Amino acid sequence: MSEYVERRRQTAELQHLLNQVANGTDRPGRAVLIRGRRRVGKSRLVEEFIHKAGLPSMFFTAAGRSVRDDLAAFAQDAVASTLPGAELFAGDPPSSWDNALRLLVAALPTEGPAIVVLDELPYVTAADDGFEGVLQRHFDRELSRRPVLLIGIGSDLAMMEALNDYDRPFHQRATEMVVPPLSPTEVGRMLSLSPGDAFDAYLVSGGLPLICRDWGKGQGLWAYLEEALTHPTSSLLVSAERSLAAEFPGDVQARRVLEVIGRGQRRFTGIGSKAGDLRATSLTRSLDLLKTKRMVVSERPLSLRTSTDTRYRIVDPYLLFWLHFLGPHLAEIERGRGDRVLHRVRDEWTRWRGRAIEPVVRESIALMRHAELPVPVDGSMSVGGFWNRTNSVEVDLVLADKEPVAKSVYGVGSIKWTTKPYGVRELGELIAHRAQVPGATESTGLVVVSRNGVDDQVRASEAVVLGPDELLAQWN
Repeated sequence: MSEYVERRRQTAELQHLLNQVANGTDRPGRAVLIRGRRRVGKSRLVEEFIHKAGLPSMFFTAAGRSVRDDLAAFAQDAVASTLPGAELFAGDPPSSWDNALRLLVAALPTEGPAIVVLDELPYVTAADDGFEGVLQRHFDRELSRRPVLLIGIGSDLAMMEALNDYDRPFHQRATEMVVPPLSPTEVGRMLSLSPGDAFDAYLVSGGLPLICRDWGKGQGLWAYLEEALTHPTSSLLVSAERSLAAEFPGDVQARRVLEVIGRGQRRFTGIGSKAGDLRATSLTRSLDLLKTKRMVVSERPLSLRTSTDTRYRIVDPYLLFWLHFLGPHLAEIERGRGDRVLHRVRDEWTRWRGRAIEPVVRESIALMRHAELPVPVDGSMSVGGFWNRTNSVEVDLVLADKEPVAKSVYGVGSIKWTTKPYGVRELGELIAHRAQVPGATESTGLVVVSRNGVDDQVRASEAVVLGPDELLAQWN
């Protein structure tokens, strides 16, 4: 079995819920809904938790087929489980989810806790629109009265969030838990990399544990890519394709729109044109779907002025890397010419990385203490960017009191993520562009972010200087 990346916070929360189950009240049963993007390690987290708990358990995984198939698989998983009444599922599979859950209740131990897992829960709810109501009824009448921890897992983020909405049957019956990708700090720690290299590895892997496990400890970016691109079945190559196939089994248009954004188109008109001259209504529908799935976000310039100039970007850095460099050239890799793909990555890396790191830097800064930034200590802070319609002015960082339209701009900044230090020329450009940001003045603070340090004159200026070390520390 491959190395397990321990998720301490999530494991502690599961243990807390299991303790509540074990402590026993008139309603000891607990439910938790776990969500996170595909291949981030949700199921493995729960499997490891069950293994350590050593309690009677059942782990069911839906396959996204028919209700009949799901019920048959549920019965098979129940028979293979360690529940004391597992034999109740021998024979013909249950004819409905009502019957299946009734048998499940009967199979549970009467004393001592047990764990029941419903993995890929969105597949079940999509196949049977009555399942939520059935689950709610059995939970209220039976499962909540038994010492059982019921765990639902799903990768469809929007659907998993919706299960606990106020207008849905299971509202307020479950704790919600998010399993995020590994943070840049966790990636760096796992791979024994320097802060700058840790961010590079994060941009390529997206923090997916499966990819990080294949990345040798202390291995540099280019050594890893050279190795991964020689194997068509490497996790770097197959993870995105499998995720996309699961997310868009029949929606070719939404996937094409996603691919166009991944290749660098960020504005509505450009995306529609490159995706096949899509009509505005069709493109809007695809973009809405991508945003609902949390794969794409829309962004607008952050300043005191309202703007309708919307740009779209892919949230997951690994998916962005894959769509830009790998997906279009899988055939070459399968023919044994991964060296050609590696050559393209080398040629475009500095430019691509400079754009890809921007949202990661913004998120890092958003985690910082206000005292370390030109921001009021007791105020709120939003971090974004600013640009005009012609792109003659682009400001990588804008620190303001709120978004999308601010009342106060606290600071502006720029990011230089190259092998050269940030110099006086870049600082002069930042000062010039500061004057173009609505709401910024000569007294608005400056923030300089550089992967490889700054010139002495920049260090001596009033700008706040941040490097990989300071940014990585925020993720602790």
